[in-house]
Amino acid sequence: MAERGPVSRLTRRVLLYPLQGLGIGLLYLICRYIPITWASAFGSWVFRVVGPFLRADKVARRNLKQCYPDMPQAEVDRIVRAVWDNLGRGAGEWGQVDLIPTMGPKSRVEIVGEEIMNKVIADGRPFIAVSAHMGNWEIASLVPAHRGAPLVNVYRTASIPIVDYLFRKIRGRFSREMIPKGGANARRIIAALKAGHPLGLLVDQKLNEGMPIPFFGRDAMTPSAPAELALRFNCPLVPVRIERLPNVRFRLTIYPPMEIPETGNRKEDVRIMLTRMNAMIEEWVRDKPEQWFWVHRRWPD
Repeated sequence: MAERGPVSRLTRRVLLYPLQGLGIGLLYLICRYIPITWASAFGSWVFRVVGPFLRADKVARRNLKQCYPDMPQAEVDRIVRAVWDNLGRGAGEWGQVDLIPTMGPKSRVEIVGEEIMNKVIADGRPFIAVSAHMGNWEIASLVPAHRGAPLVNVYRTASIPIVDYLFRKIRGRFSREMIPKGGANARRIIAALKAGHPLGLLVDQKLNEGMPIPFFGRDAMTPSAPAELALRFNCPLVPVRIERLPNVRFRLTIYPPMEIPETGNRKEDVRIMLTRMNAMIEEWVRDKPEQWFWVHRRWPD
């Protein structure tokens, strides 16, 4: 893809981003103060209408065809429509995700493996929760926060300033700390683990660095930090899966900590752990393909 010129970049910063930010800010205010079922349905409607006209729609279809070369076109169409529905619902819920109850009779979250989470929290050591962009992925941070273990969340900054502000504002309500991705912030991550704080990582998006690890039969650059940090601090690496259920309800599955390999070769240990991690996420995606973030370029062109 050709690089944007200076005029194009300036136009985006001065004109397009403020307009987009204004629209997104307005939608946030609407979705913050209406019933969450309405907000979820409204977000779904907006994304199902707008999504098919975006470049990301073509990206999703290309990804699906490459991962499922024999998939009938009708099934591709169905999944992509469902992807926009899921993303729209997540966007609508985003305005009040911090208010979603995860405990008690009004809880909207069914938890599988809660005893595993309770144990790693009670141990008092740092742990690393790894998850993927599935369902409403914010639930993976919300649940431990409601149980006294807010995560230090590593996130990708948004290019639109107001979106980045809202993202940090909302997620900051149930995070111990928000750390932007990038090598410059590695010391902050290490300091958090040294202080005994749990870390939250979403590990399924495209990177330009990391290690090439198979994902749907093709190498995808995968962040090595989860495995490297788990090995360095000898702390549990806990996979966490989020699924969307009907009526703005969710299922959170906490898996036992991944086994730490001991080959005597640190790089090989990292590679083994990342391979297992990608295989697990692939299994989740194959089970619920309509709930994954197909709209980004996960694999190199």
